[in-house]
Amino acid sequence: MLSKPSTSSVPSHVTFQFLKFFANHGNLGRARQLFDQIPEPNLHSWTILINAYTKWGIPKESIKLYFGLRKKEIEPDKFVLLSVAKACAACSDLSRGIRVHEDAIRFGFVETDLVLGNALINMYGKCGSAEGAQKVFDDMPMKDVISWTSIAASYVNCGLPGEALRVFREMGLSRVRPNSVAVSTVLPACSDLKALNLGREIHGLVVRNWQGENVFVSSGLVDMYAKCSSIRQARMVFDSMTRRDIVSWNVILTTYFSNGDCEEALKLFDSMKGEGISANPASYNAMIGGCIHNGLNERALELLAQMQGLGFKPNQITITSVLPACANLESLRGGMEIHGYGIRHWFVEDIIVATALLLMYAKCGNLEGARRIFDYMPRKDTVAWNTMILANSMHGHGEEALSLFREMIDLGIKPNSVTFTGVLSGCSHSRLVDESLASFNSMSRDHGIKPDADHYSCIVDVLGRAGRLIEAYEFIQKMPVEPSAGAWGALLGSCRVYKNVELGRIAANHLFEIEPDNPGNYILLSNIFVNAELWDDASKIRKMMRDRGITKTPGCSWIQVKDRVYTFVAGDKKTAQSDKIYRFLDELSEKLRLAGYIPDFDFALQDVDQEEKEEGLGGHSEKLAVAFGIMNLNKGSSIRVFKNLRICGDCHNFFKFTAKIVGVQIMVRDSMRFHHFRDGFCSCNDFW
Repeated sequence: MLSKPSTSSVPSHVTFQFLKFFANHGNLGRARQLFDQIPEPNLHSWTILINAYTKWGIPKESIKLYFGLRKKEIEPDKFVLLSVAKACAACSDLSRGIRVHEDAIRFGFVETDLVLGNALINMYGKCGSAEGAQKVFDDMPMKDVISWTSIAASYVNCGLPGEALRVFREMGLSRVRPNSVAVSTVLPACSDLKALNLGREIHGLVVRNWQGENVFVSSGLVDMYAKCSSIRQARMVFDSMTRRDIVSWNVILTTYFSNGDCEEALKLFDSMKGEGISANPASYNAMIGGCIHNGLNERALELLAQMQGLGFKPNQITITSVLPACANLESLRGGMEIHGYGIRHWFVEDIIVATALLLMYAKCGNLEGARRIFDYMPRKDTVAWNTMILANSMHGHGEEALSLFREMIDLGIKPNSVTFTGVLSGCSHSRLVDESLASFNSMSRDHGIKPDADHYSCIVDVLGRAGRLIEAYEFIQKMPVEPSAGAWGALLGSCRVYKNVELGRIAANHLFEIEPDNPGNYILLSNIFVNAELWDDASKIRKMMRDRGITKTPGCSWIQVKDRVYTFVAGDKKTAQSDKIYRFLDELSEKLRLAGYIPDFDFALQDVDQEEKEEGLGGHSEKLAVAFGIMNLNKGSSIRVFKNLRICGDCHNFFKFTAKIVGVQIMVRDSMRFHHFRDGFCSCNDFW
């Protein structure tokens, strides 16, 4: 039996042929092994391996090899330079790309090799250097359609759509006819600039040059018309396409969602099957995101189930898109299921997915879960910090929001406008007046951030909640921006709490001008008058509402039990277990009275913006929901209730006693904030 010859005994030309074979077929490990066994590899051997690493998607190794070649003072040819330029483009390595360009100049290839010049333009564009791309372009004595397309694409990639359009015009003046690639490259620039007239000119060029059959060009035209708010023309281009791929379908679906026409988007999605087009994960991601953007949260979850039923696996984009639906529906159970899926598929390592999970837990009332997500994030950007700060603010943990903000600054994370909205909001809900003013003053002084209307409104709110109404009013008068409804609304709400009739009247009159159809402003002012026993003034406000056709928003509360959401309205006697709920409330009220609870009947009279006053305190929607939740605890120790309006003072007191007597934790999220009732106390310290 003959023994296998050793590699060292194989002639060099045979080794070279095996190197070429393995490199061309993607067996890079074996190719590299053979290359390393060549005592003095020549330029051709280097080129084969560098080309292979670039071709098979390992550009960093290709770049590393090239500089190994240069270290040995081997002079590169245009082929190896072309390959390594593509590798630098693939991994956006500008510093090494510049050195490759310098080598191309040194060895005289830029002025003589058109293909290499085009590759260098593309490399600079992919690395975000428009100046470098333009320099290569200017130094090239010969330019073809690829050269012009590459420089236009570089400007688009560098976020300079105006320059891309300039290049496209110069291309025409140079008598170079743009091909379909050039057109599909420059159409996004028209979309970004909403340059409808130029987009129409390009459309005419497409028709004249018979490029309309190209699916990329047609999809680009659809997107251009859509971004320019010309939906009818976008649909006309789409309908005229003789061949539509999944990309063009996704573009038109996104178009309708972006313009709020959900019905047409859903109809089109259903019609895809009729044309033999199978939806893919990108289609479902577009549909899920579009539904959520337009408030169709339940439909988004249905689409997720449909997607999985067809065998498609949700990816990071899907998870990030669908989590807001769980947050908007306050579906903690659904959000936790998606979290579990993310853990199983290692998606939670993604910072965007983790931030979406953080927000979902916070909005569903589980601040502890949000904090766990935040603490386990390996990397946190400004958005993640902002989300955690806002989460604590909405739960009334102003001190923690401030602590997070300080930690963020100490770590060198740069805050933005949203950061301060969260910090100031947290201070407002926790009566941290001095801290709020200090943070507000530091915005422009220390961080170069100009306060906007929301920030000014937060300061009005924090001053008003602290009872400093005159100071709040004077602050509004000195604001350098036009006071918003938020500022006047914060003052009006404080006037109701502190029974300041005159300032309340002033604030309400401004609100009647800014948002004349908002019923809450009329009702708040009416309640201020009723509390001050100014019955005629209160009657006038009610008459004003009737004359203007303004009706108050009905109060409702909802709670999720197992997989179902139960909704209650004031005095509701038609929902599940209504008889049992009222009997339970009667029995519970007796126990609470013995413990010291005294019903506050003022809220049956005054808080008509919260509930139908004739139904009485016992029929408030939040009480019905809490009672239903307690009755269906099933060995649980906490319940979560959500309400569309502000919780009334009597219900707030009722839940403090209930939490202590029944021994449960009650969380109620109203229109203002989260309230956590436990052992006879509320997390808001009776300040909301």
